[in-house]
Amino acid sequence: MPSYSDEGKSLLTLELHRFAFGETSTLGKLYVDGVPSRRFECFVLEDERRAVKVAHETCIPPGVYEIQLREGSPSFGHYDTKFDNHKGVPHLQAVPDFEWIYIHPGNRESQTSGCLLPGLHPVILPDGEFEVHKSTQAYLEVYRKIKLAIDAGDRVVIHITEDARPKA
Repeated sequence: MPSYSDEGKSLLTLELHRFAFGETSTLGKLYVDGVPSRRFECFVLEDERRAVKVAHETCIPPGVYEIQLREGSPSFGHYDTKFDNHKGVPHLQAVPDFEWIYIHPGNRESQTSGCLLPGLHPVILPDGEFEVHKSTQAYLEVYRKIKLAIDAGDRVVIHITEDARPKA
């Protein structure tokens, strides 16, 4: 996992490791750094991998992205009144060829549009695709950690890696 120093700020690192790949969905495990080591947080559902991006149908490329809280999101601004102590939605910054990539609740691939959907329980559907359940609960716990770090003036990044997709 990369380590950073940005003008003396502390760093919270989330690590998303993709490990299961369907035709239309991708499943990963999210870890949060901690002392003395990283800790499993939840599963994450995303769109499928593609060599060429298709809008709203492709997961973002592996890499390291800063996370900031975006206030006033047209899609997720209502979370600030829906959830206690919520102000802004986690927004991944500078994702190549993508805009408005968020971490938000959702259960199905059709709800991702390129975003990351946390969930406590992964589900393998009969067609080999994936869902996550208890997404709101997982989201609120991840959000709490991100918000605490940002409110403390710390930098937050997510490092996304993946297994090689098995050959058919």
